[in-house]
Amino acid sequence: MMTLPDQYRAVRAHSEALCAPLEAEDYVVQPVPDVSPPKWHLGHTTWFFETFLLRPHLPGYAVFDPAYDFVFNSYYETVGARVVRTDRGNLSRPTVADVYRYRRHIDAAMAQLLKSPLAADLRAVVELGLNHEQQHQELLLTDIKYILGHNPLLPAYRAGVEALPAAAATGAAVPPVRLAAGLYQIGFTGAGFCFDNELGRHTVYLAEAEVAGALVTNAEYLAFMAAGGYTDFRPWHAEGWEWVKAHGVRAPLYWHFVDGAWCRYDFGAGGLTPVPPHEPVAHVSYYEAAAYAAWRGARLPTEIEWEAAAPHFAWGTRWEWTESAYLPYPGYRKAPGAIGEYNGKFMVSQMVLRGASVATPPGHSRPTYRNFFHPPLRWQFTGIRLARTVGL
Repeated sequence: MMTLPDQYRAVRAHSEALCAPLEAEDYVVQPVPDVSPPKWHLGHTTWFFETFLLRPHLPGYAVFDPAYDFVFNSYYETVGARVVRTDRGNLSRPTVADVYRYRRHIDAAMAQLLKSPLAADLRAVVELGLNHEQQHQELLLTDIKYILGHNPLLPAYRAGVEALPAAAATGAAVPPVRLAAGLYQIGFTGAGFCFDNELGRHTVYLAEAEVAGALVTNAEYLAFMAAGGYTDFRPWHAEGWEWVKAHGVRAPLYWHFVDGAWCRYDFGAGGLTPVPPHEPVAHVSYYEAAAYAAWRGARLPTEIEWEAAAPHFAWGTRWEWTESAYLPYPGYRKAPGAIGEYNGKFMVSQMVLRGASVATPPGHSRPTYRNFFHPPLRWQFTGIRLARTVGL
């Protein structure tokens, strides 16, 4: 098992490896508010360690630059004022070189902090910081795809970046999972790290249900499109239908209709390639996922059904939309101070996703992990799994 200092070095190195294929100009771009510049991700994850560990707990620590509090704070009201999220792309300064110097400064100080065994509460903050950076690694990769995928040149990033397991890439048939009616235990249990929104474990009654063993493929989604899925209001939620009309949506993100056929942006090789029919569809919103499910005479699984069925199917190539709103589990309590702002403040107007994706870093997925996004968002590697209530 890796020591905590080794874990720290490995996580920090992975963030920088993700940025290695970039040119300096790529680090600053922010095409839409939901996409943060890569430079900002590198700075923000570094600021987390400085703010919550080094300043309060390393004697004699010298702050790298007091102005970085304003530049790299994300949403922590407790910490103070910050750059508006939509303005992150205006940060030509600090430079990319400055941000890497900042990382070196913090890494050296963290090495000092981690030389001695830490109290349990302090170790927990380090582990939270590492998992926080891993969350940003996934966001970083998907943000880079959005940045490059909206560049008119459609440049390449790195070969093999979206590689799928053989079964997922070939659309191998997988039987559905039948869930018997009854009581199920839901939520994190056991040793190891989890976020506070995965606690506490509780009992839930489920009606008999069937959850698909495989994700919806591109070919299956193309059939929905060919049948007028984006021009027929009937399978859509009212809000989703307004979204379709307002934005002229006609296909998943990164799909383009070229010379009579659907192609997609190839993140690994650059340019456009034909949509692979047997791969699981990706980059769809909750609105699209729910509409497709309704068109198929099905629905999305609840997050409870997903967790109960997950041991019986392969998952991890696409974040999977569920039918569940992002809400606290029974007995949930936010932690005091800034750390308490991490999850609880977002438990409104968002939907839960389960699983992981090809962008999720190694060791950062588990069946109880609760991701969450607003219904129209689709820049993440989001996919669709169907469910049905048996007997209805």
